[in-house]
Amino acid sequence: MSGEADPGLFGPDSVTWQMHGDPMMWVAGVRALYLQALHPRAVRGVMINSDFQRDAWGRLLRTANFVGTITYGTADAAEKAGARVRRIHRLLGVDDPDLLLWVHCAEVDSYLQVQLRSGFPLSAAQADRYVEEHRVSARLVGIDPKLAPATTAELAAYFTAVRPELEAGADARTVDDFLRRPPIHTLLVPARELIWRRIASVAYNALPPYAHEMYGRPAPTPDRVTRQLIATGTVLRCIPSRLRWQLPPGHILKAMARLGADTRPAPYKLRRQAAILDRPGRAHRSDGGDSGRWRNPS
Repeated sequence: MSGEADPGLFGPDSVTWQMHGDPMMWVAGVRALYLQALHPRAVRGVMINSDFQRDAWGRLLRTANFVGTITYGTADAAEKAGARVRRIHRLLGVDDPDLLLWVHCAEVDSYLQVQLRSGFPLSAAQADRYVEEHRVSARLVGIDPKLAPATTAELAAYFTAVRPELEAGADARTVDDFLRRPPIHTLLVPARELIWRRIASVAYNALPPYAHEMYGRPAPTPDRVTRQLIATGTVLRCIPSRLRWQLPPGHILKAMARLGADTRPAPYKLRRQAAILDRPGRAHRSDGGDSGRWRNPS
């Protein structure tokens, strides 16, 4: 890595840097939308103040661009992206700290749970480190970092505390309907039925059981869902990373050009770190949410 190059807010040695280059992040992003929609005040704010229903694809891509910018962009680019998000939140009146924290935690939990259950090599210590790293992203969107969870245990405790406020109301069902059958050009309908609906189904299945109960749509058993996630991850990871990273706006390739080819995100780098970060016998969740199922790290 060049000594003069800006590694950004996370840098190539972070868990975030390695994990966010994985294609299962797209499935995790859809799970986050399902989970976020269960907070009535948060989803109402989205419906009233944003163009979600008119430009849902654009909103999804803007969110992905924001995550890519704060992960792989320079520190200046990440700070500017955060300032834009905070300004939009203020203008739209959706800067309530409690609601911002809900959106943040739903995203972090979704990214982490989908990766863990799909076979991405995260140890227990690395999972904790990932949650702690995202106090940075909390600050960028206007949350006091001290209020954001710093460990997986704190994240689980947050969901336990907030669960009484959750329900699948009319707005949540609108989001559900959209994610199951988003409006697209007629020529793309076959692709939606073949690819998108499968991704959306896996993302929904990956929600914690209480979310399935609220939505009123059953899901397979947690063990079967984990097998689905592993299978989906296996297929998506067969697509060469260089091909995936060519898609605009190309954050990862720009970061590698800035910092050197050896900074490319790769799961094997986390395996090397695990021996240092982890203590023997630690464990982490295998089925998401707070259902209480655990497995030893492999």
